[in-house]
Amino acid sequence: MKNILITLPADERHKALFEKQAPEAAFAYVPKEALTEDLVRQAHVIIGNVPPAMLKYADNLEWLQLGSAGANDYVKEGVLPPHVVLTNATGAYGLALSEYMLGTVLELMKNLHRYRDNQQNRLWKDEGTVTSIYGSTTLVIGLGDIGNAFASSMKKLGSYLLAVKRLQTEKPDYIDELYTSESLEELLPRADIVAVCVPGNDSTFHMLDSNRLNMMKPGAILVNVGRGSTVDTNALAQVLERGHLRGAALDVTDPEPLPSDHRLWELKNCVITPHTAGAYHLPETLERIVRICASNLWAYINNKPLRNIVDLNTGYRRI
Repeated sequence: MKNILITLPADERHKALFEKQAPEAAFAYVPKEALTEDLVRQAHVIIGNVPPAMLKYADNLEWLQLGSAGANDYVKEGVLPPHVVLTNATGAYGLALSEYMLGTVLELMKNLHRYRDNQQNRLWKDEGTVTSIYGSTTLVIGLGDIGNAFASSMKKLGSYLLAVKRLQTEKPDYIDELYTSESLEELLPRADIVAVCVPGNDSTFHMLDSNRLNMMKPGAILVNVGRGSTVDTNALAQVLERGHLRGAALDVTDPEPLPSDHRLWELKNCVITPHTAGAYHLPETLERIVRICASNLWAYINNKPLRNIVDLNTGYRRI
């Protein structure tokens, strides 16, 4: 009999769905804050994120299904034994993140952040010209579920779509030009909106450094929903301070949490949210995560191929 440990916030509907996939298994539903060494040690399967340090007790673990799309904390050397299969929840976050990105782009284009500040000060003031998604050029860096969902939305609103991904694959219809990362520096000066949707790892660390941030088109907007480490935080503050960019929207920062005395907080053209665009803030996201995990549980029990297997060497989902 398999012991299945679930750390997702599962309600009775979710529990019934999981148990339908593995009727002979023993289930334990425990939030990650309440995990014990014994629970982790007994588990053959863990569904949901657990503190990586606790996996050293996972002597019987065969498969770890994350509730997140990002897996960088779990592919570090020594966290998982080589025989453990790691899968993520790619496919669950595109809706929530793409709508957040669209909302913040419009906020910065239409000066809504400035009008909100004016409202707080009871100030009736015209904040000047605005820009439009229609007729703009958008560069999406990272064309996974989130990047694809955002690109599709922007295309429908009249933007011309450039995209960069790690490997060259077939181009979706809503992407006008598709490149690999070697072409990034040629593309940055063309884009009115640059959306960063890549995971944090050695290959993406400071992908947008001072040099590349200064290559961006004057008046462009930067949105980062991947990992804070992909953007040089101090360099970004500098280009925002001198007005090179129209603005930036950051759901992730480096460091995180962003220290209360950091200069980014003071910049009126920087929209900062505390890594909340995803998670379970949109209820549909949790529903999608549960469906992915339940489908994979059925596959695991029936010796079928698992979906969203993560390559432990790269941190990316296998294609």
